[in-house]
Amino acid sequence: MTPLAPAVRARRRTALTVVLCAGLTAALTACAGEDPDAGTNGVGKLTAAQIETRTRAAADAAGAVRLTGKLVSKGGTYSLNMQLSADGGTGSVTSRENTFALLRIGDELYLKADAGFWKDGSDDGSAQAAGKLGGKYVKVPEDDPTYRQLRGFTEKKTLLDGVLTLHGKVGKGDRGSVGGVRTVQITGGEGEGGTLDVSLKGTPYPLRVARGGGGGSVTLADWGHAFELEAPAEDETVDYGGELPKSSG
Repeated sequence: MTPLAPAVRARRRTALTVVLCAGLTAALTACAGEDPDAGTNGVGKLTAAQIETRTRAAADAAGAVRLTGKLVSKGGTYSLNMQLSADGGTGSVTSRENTFALLRIGDELYLKADAGFWKDGSDDGSAQAAGKLGGKYVKVPEDDPTYRQLRGFTEKKTLLDGVLTLHGKVGKGDRGSVGGVRTVQITGGEGEGGTLDVSLKGTPYPLRVARGGGGGSVTLADWGHAFELEAPAEDETVDYGGELPKSSG
């Protein structure tokens, strides 16, 4: 094989350098011009305060939502799986020792748990009450001391007000994703006051909340998905009538 002349080799090196540089320049130009909000609802371009206003308005206007996760408060730690609407709510709550179901239709609130939830071991009366109430939907009297607390788990506005509130100065966080949906984060107190992931697809619903101070984390889904609230059958219900017996939950 005849060796290439030095002049030919030099021209080829120059041509190769030009091609590589042109390709690199094009790639860098494309990256620099790429819009991170392309194909989104545009919320990511807003300020943190504007995003917070938009997502709270979207959450308040939605007819329904499913909330799952853990809430930690002075009253204890609760794992929730609740469907909520303006008319009521249904789902389950797990406390430190027990899991119980809640169903609210308007002002009528029902609680369902196994016999162990009702039995506190204090006397035979407790055992008898547990046998009567275990596995049944118990209609909670509105004047019962636990009514207000239990109802709070079934109220959309109450729960959302509690979990969506960020404490401290609101700032803009990282981009991420929840369930495959792209999100932008807003934070309270640089994250110490909570972090909220807001959807960049369609309506800017809040999709995940990490509460400040170790207050737990919840996921919010099924925004606007209607669901039925149906009173339990008569043979599945106990109307206790008076104040409910003390439970072990």
